[in-house]
Amino acid sequence: MTAFKSGFAAIIGRPNVGKSTLMNHLIGQKIAITSNRPQTTRNKIRTVLTTEEGQIVFIDTPGFIRKAKNRLGEYMSDVSRGTLADADVILWLVEPSSYIGDGDREIAGILEAAGKPVILLINKIDTVKKEQLLGVIDSWKDVYDFAEIVPVSGLKETGFPDLLESIFRYLPEGPMLYDEETLTDQSMRLIASEIIREKALLSLNEEIPHGIAVTIERYHTRPDGLTEIEASIICEKSSHKGIIIGKGGSMLKRIGTAARRELEQMTEGRVFLKLFVKVRKDWRDNDLLLRDYGYVRSDV
Repeated sequence: MTAFKSGFAAIIGRPNVGKSTLMNHLIGQKIAITSNRPQTTRNKIRTVLTTEEGQIVFIDTPGFIRKAKNRLGEYMSDVSRGTLADADVILWLVEPSSYIGDGDREIAGILEAAGKPVILLINKIDTVKKEQLLGVIDSWKDVYDFAEIVPVSGLKETGFPDLLESIFRYLPEGPMLYDEETLTDQSMRLIASEIIREKALLSLNEEIPHGIAVTIERYHTRPDGLTEIEASIICEKSSHKGIIIGKGGSMLKRIGTAARRELEQMTEGRVFLKLFVKVRKDWRDNDLLLRDYGYVRSDV
């Protein structure tokens, strides 16, 4: 009988390569929020996949930022780099392109210093032809001494059996790290705040989402099963507050309705969601506010 294995697999890569989408599909449930906006993921998010072979704890990370523009960006870079120390194996997710940029070579240098086995995941292979994919693999072979190279499609769930087999090869033997029913170590308060932020990301103008945060002021489930949530969307400018609220409150209602529907699906119950909008000037450069909004450096 094969020994049970358990350990941590960090998912890294440049912004917007599909890390959160891949992780959600691997565990079979949406935990990490997704959008086509860079820097959607700000904290490390752990999810758990338990099989007969073992237990993999995936750690989704913010995309590697070459030059942070504010304290929040510095925090996100620290999270990405700090996560490598916790990992037994690193999954470097890239798009199916033969172009290797300076940012990719910088990541390779960071991985060299980490000294962990690295599996290169070429994602979105459903978007290229087979002969193109072979060229992509050849291009990346010279970038780093990869333990393995695995083509996948996070969206189509292509290549997942090969990927899981590869990951287990580099995990140590050991007992479960989490109960077999556990899918994530994220609290529902945090998941709720992230879902609200995702709906704002998907609804708002491009310049605004980078400057918003969401805080949960109240989260209470009543005896009759109704979950009451009060949350604040934090923005940096009064002009942004007007856009988030929208004419007659239309935008805020749109964000709230989309978030409430997803929260009801996730909790399998009724949700009452009340949203507020607050202006906190330059909060992304304010260490005290960053800590208040959950971006705590001690957790890196």
